[in-house]
Amino acid sequence: MALWDRIRESASQMQTQLIAKKHDLKSGAFRDASMAMCALVAAADGTIDAAERRRVAQLIASNEVLGAFDAEDLRRRFEDNLAKLTADFDFGKVSVLQEIAKTKKKPAEARAVVQIGIVIGGADGDFDKTEQSVVREACYALDLPPHEFDL
Repeated sequence: MALWDRIRESASQMQTQLIAKKHDLKSGAFRDASMAMCALVAAADGTIDAAERRRVAQLIASNEVLGAFDAEDLRRRFEDNLAKLTADFDFGKVSVLQEIAKTKKKPAEARAVVQIGIVIGGADGDFDKTEQSVVREACYALDLPPHEFDL
């Protein structure tokens, strides 16, 4: 199976799993961690381009799980996290990972946050090494084994 097909299939499976758990994913911690994860993946390579913003906007608009939250609130939280990351990536990453780690006590939420990172990372068909690396770091912050997500 080609790498592109594996990435697309993995992202599709993650999305299906998220939808199956949507009734368990309505907390503020999940909302905040999801937007932190989106920002972390979008900024993983050191730049945030318009295509990455569009992918997150599309996720917010079309994702059944995130549909439980106000879209403008999600956008604002995403932008706030991006601002932290662009001001100083290393310190911003510490802050964003702390936000993600707030879901650690609820394993379903923690796994869903990682799955959102994979969905965003694979949305363009190229879940590259830098994106995989930041999602792997999020796994460590959540005490989840990265191999569970093929990372």
